[in-house]
Amino acid sequence: MASSDTAEATRRDFLYVATAAVGAAGVAAVAWPFITQMNPDAATIAAGAPIDIDISPVTEGQIVRVFWRGKPIFIRHRTAKEIQSEEAADVGALIDPQPDSARVKPGKAEWLVVYASCTHLGCIPLGHQGDWGGWFCPCHGSQYDASGRVRKGPAPTNLPVPPYEFVDNTKIRIGAGVA
Repeated sequence: MASSDTAEATRRDFLYVATAAVGAAGVAAVAWPFITQMNPDAATIAAGAPIDIDISPVTEGQIVRVFWRGKPIFIRHRTAKEIQSEEAADVGALIDPQPDSARVKPGKAEWLVVYASCTHLGCIPLGHQGDWGGWFCPCHGSQYDASGRVRKGPAPTNLPVPPYEFVDNTKIRIGAGVA
């Protein structure tokens, strides 16, 4: 009789364990949608992700506009004359003093990458305009040089440089190193 009690207890233990396992699986199945709905949407994740831009079709002197995180970005392929002019600019005379070398990557002075929003009120400046041949903001008249530095007008600061890196000689990754 003792052996049958042991066998019965073993079956009962199995039923308890099986019932608990099925109950735990049921709780997990019910909780799963509530947990996953707290994750960010795929579009939200993609909006902040770095983007790779092929710059091989951008000719010298051309400005292209791309969007990253919903903000416009200018990529300018500067000419040798523009680079020379911007490197020779008197930094002390600028509204927001910053040398050209601080706005471009070393060895890649021909490429300038800046946010395409005027630092005054956020209008999008027009390229190859203004007294310095950089950008002109049609809203209130701010003027930027070919390095994106404010030269005239109500804009308080230079066009900001977004985080970027060169993946290779024909590709730029905007948003590199941003979490």
